[in-house]
Amino acid sequence: MALVVVSIGSNIEREHHVQTCLDALHAEFGKLQLSRVFESEPVGFNDGCNFYNLVAAFESGASVGELQAWCKRLELANGRRKDSPKFSPRTLDVDLLTVNALRGDIDGVELPRDEIVKHAFVLQPLAELLPNHRHPVSGERYADLWANFEVGSQRLWPVEFVWQGRHISHAT
Repeated sequence: MALVVVSIGSNIEREHHVQTCLDALHAEFGKLQLSRVFESEPVGFNDGCNFYNLVAAFESGASVGELQAWCKRLELANGRRKDSPKFSPRTLDVDLLTVNALRGDIDGVELPRDEIVKHAFVLQPLAELLPNHRHPVSGERYADLWANFEVGSQRLWPVEFVWQGRHISHAT
């Protein structure tokens, strides 16, 4: 079994799509470790509402290709269109960040995902959830990567979020 870490984002019916994603992940993979949910301004485009973003970790014996295909099917089942522009509003975005410490192109998926060290909306929840885990390429702890990250104009803040009747995120 491998530790799989995914980022989850939505800026269309955010609460509904994040909850639906978590329900599907839980049904398919069992126990989930979850970061807080953060609201962030869109990065790379100005159209659309702010995003909800979080990171989830779970154990799986599936291959990287199977995991990637599952994530893409989930996106499509939630109204994501294959032909939508890269920087556009989206119902659901589920990206593989890491699978154990795998590195390189595996089953057509580049691991670890480069967004880990580029975007606050990925790194902050990841550093919060798995602070002592290490980036598969640099070997740095996620907590240290976040402590040294230059946020710049990437604003994000935690929000209240309830999933399956329990608070998984608080605004403070």
